[in-house]
Amino acid sequence: MIEGFTALEAMIQPGPYACGAHVTLADICLVPQVYNARRLKVPIDKFPKIVGVETACLKLPAFDKARPENQPDAE
Repeated sequence: MIEGFTALEAMIQPGPYACGAHVTLADICLVPQVYNARRLKVPIDKFPKIVGVETACLKLPAFDKARPENQPDAE
C-alpha cells in the first residue's frame, strides 16, 4: 500500500479531489483504499494529498452513505 500511495501522492492534482475540482473514478477507487489502509494500520501521515482527497470526498453525501459502517448489515 505504501508503494502505491507514494505513486498516487505524486500524481494528485490540486483538488479538492484527486484530479481537480470534480469527483472522478480515481476518487471512487481511492477512498476505499484509504479506508483499508486505516483498517490495516498502514501509516498514511506521509500522504497529505491522499488524506485531503479522502476528507473532501467524505463530505459528500454519496461517499458518506457508502462507508462500510453505514451499510444496513454493518455490525
